[in-house]
Amino acid sequence: MTTDSALDQLPSEMTLDDALAFATRLHRIGELDAAETIYRRVLDVVPEHPDALNFLAIARHQRGEVEESITLMRRSLALRPDAPGVWNNLGNILLDLGYFDDAGDAYEECLRLAPDEPLVRNNLGVLRRSQGRLEEAEAAYRDVLARDPKNIDAHNNLGNLLAGLGRIEEAVRHYCESVTLMPANPAVRKMLGYAYYMLGRYEEAAEFYRNWLAAEPDNATARHHLAACTGQDVPTRASDVYVESVFDGFAESFDAKLAALTYRAPQLVAGEVARRCGEGRRQLDILDAGCGTGLCGPLLAPHARRLVGVDLSQPMLDKAAARKVYDALVKAELTAFLQGTEADSQDLIVSADTLCYFGALDAVFGAAARALRGNGTLVFTVELSAPEGGEHGYRLAPHGRYTHAAGYVTGELARAGFGDISCVETDLRTEGGKPVRGLLCAARRGAAA
Repeated sequence: MTTDSALDQLPSEMTLDDALAFATRLHRIGELDAAETIYRRVLDVVPEHPDALNFLAIARHQRGEVEESITLMRRSLALRPDAPGVWNNLGNILLDLGYFDDAGDAYEECLRLAPDEPLVRNNLGVLRRSQGRLEEAEAAYRDVLARDPKNIDAHNNLGNLLAGLGRIEEAVRHYCESVTLMPANPAVRKMLGYAYYMLGRYEEAAEFYRNWLAAEPDNATARHHLAACTGQDVPTRASDVYVESVFDGFAESFDAKLAALTYRAPQLVAGEVARRCGEGRRQLDILDAGCGTGLCGPLLAPHARRLVGVDLSQPMLDKAAARKVYDALVKAELTAFLQGTEADSQDLIVSADTLCYFGALDAVFGAAARALRGNGTLVFTVELSAPEGGEHGYRLAPHGRYTHAAGYVTGELARAGFGDISCVETDLRTEGGKPVRGLLCAARRGAAA
């Protein structure tokens, strides 16, 4: 249904309540343009209508207009401060933005108004985990389950928390409960297989993924993780369908989750760019390869004459657009995009934690060298393998990302025509309470080796 046809269904005379009910139905089926139009018409008649302000705030947040959405929601609460659902909505938006303290205040106010609401206690658990307050997060999830033993989100979230703490046996029990309650939940299925692997129960993990693949032969997640836990039929890079499925579902909470993992790759990349390229003078044509939600964008903008981001996930690109620092954002697979880019058109290509979804690096390095101008710079991170790095210099790890040996990375850079190569070991983030070791790499096209 197009926006125009959706609005054509709107009777010429409706009560405000009927108009709002119609708009929310459109909103639920994805007709944002039409829903927003009706919300604004209601506000034209009653500028301080709390429900219209709340629903419009949600729609603006979905568009990436986060500051406007917060303003609208606070206007709604000023008019109706005893609305627990709106406090919860505000908390969700603030959590997505990483405003943890403000989000906590909103959730606590919601619980004051609706103390038995399990959804809010679950959200509060997500917040406390993001803040590193793990005991409080666990208590919040267990409180939800005491009130609602069949709450799938709480089982899944508690399982993730326990797995991150190394309490794998407990985590598996909660994942199993989630699968029992909703067997088709792909997030639970993936984490349950990973938990079996972490327990050292490799054949059970493999059998789990085989059974999943038998039930859903085209499921890219099951196929990818079966290869990861068996080492058989490992692709040279993760499939487009797998990568999209991971990040499309991750976009809404991506920044907050990475903050909880003390994610450092954007800052590491920006520091190397400054070392290689000097202070920002807005003179460089820059490609942010695998830009995600645009965490690198504000750090690169001072150097950029033109800044372009490319990513496979449209929801991630929508988040990046809200940062308002990119001149263009393109949905595309990275190697194909680079191969289609005009030769000698970029001064700098950066890639923060994107090449961990590539095993073989020859094609992407070759495409990057072609796109860079003479003496152009490539800066990126990868996760670090053991010295042997697997049969090919890389391996697909059980968590579903590729790790690379330093010698393999530097060798492929040299073969692609790069010189002035540096690869420095560093911690990229924490995972399961332990640092994830990686490589911060940089090289110049055509420089002397």
